[in-house]
Amino acid sequence: MASESIVDWPVRSFTDILSADVPEVGVLEQELAWLKEHLPPLDSPVVFCHNDLLCKNIIYDSSKGHVRFIDYEYAGYNYQAFDIGNHFNEFAGVNEVDYSRYPARETQLQWLRYYLQAQKGRAVTPREVERLYVQVNKFALASHFLWALWALIQNQFSTIDFDFL
Repeated sequence: MASESIVDWPVRSFTDILSADVPEVGVLEQELAWLKEHLPPLDSPVVFCHNDLLCKNIIYDSSKGHVRFIDYEYAGYNYQAFDIGNHFNEFAGVNEVDYSRYPARETQLQWLRYYLQAQKGRAVTPREVERLYVQVNKFALASHFLWALWALIQNQFSTIDFDFL
């Protein structure tokens, strides 16, 4: 087969390669439409984001009290709430996913308060923290959607021996 891009594939052939557990293209399009309708009104600022803040990409040096981020291959401008929501999603793990590890509301509120205080350089109100909490948990859905599409593409094209689905 000649070098085809995914956009050249007929929709039917793409759906044929998916397992029964994967939603059909029409369902994915509906999910995308929902995200496009519900996320922009949240007014999350666009900032420079890591976009892949799983725990293995965060290095903490306890002797110096320093935190370092590594692996910037997906870094770029994105919604602030997406990056944080993605980070919280990553708590569940990669190879052995366990959503009971997703941070509880109180843990998130504490994390978000520290984050906002560092960002703003001042104490923040509970209302500011709650606003970011709502943004983050809605954008966490967009993170799931993005990585699900990424996995579908990787499953078809990657040369890495890994079960992406």
